[in-house]
Amino acid sequence: MTVTNPVSSEKVTELAPSYRIPLTLIGAALPLAIAQPFAGVPVTLFGLFLLLQTVTLRLLFTETALDIYRSETLIRRFPYAEWQNWEIFWSKVPILFYFKEVKSIHFLPIIFDPKALRSCLETHCPRNSGS
Repeated sequence: MTVTNPVSSEKVTELAPSYRIPLTLIGAALPLAIAQPFAGVPVTLFGLFLLLQTVTLRLLFTETALDIYRSETLIRRFPYAEWQNWEIFWSKVPILFYFKEVKSIHFLPIIFDPKALRSCLETHCPRNSGS
């Protein structure tokens, strides 16, 4: 959803959450937990962790940075000027988002609308033709 910040008149796009990965993990892990508890329990816990993250985290694309919020609290800002590269892995079934800044790399599970994520990335951080 794209909104205009009333204070700064800056356009901000907030990505809708996607529960696909957490619910798929939990659904697949429950039968696994019955057959192989040592394998199923950690996968179930990871799925529950991702579900919690999906509910509480918000990604906002502003005109200058990707902002990550937990509820109403800004927890991290990633200015586009520092980005060198980005990639969404497994485009048919997107599960992982990678981006590299000047000083660090980041991997995030796709717990947001993958089509909107790609659209925002292409708008705010177009790839160089040489990448």
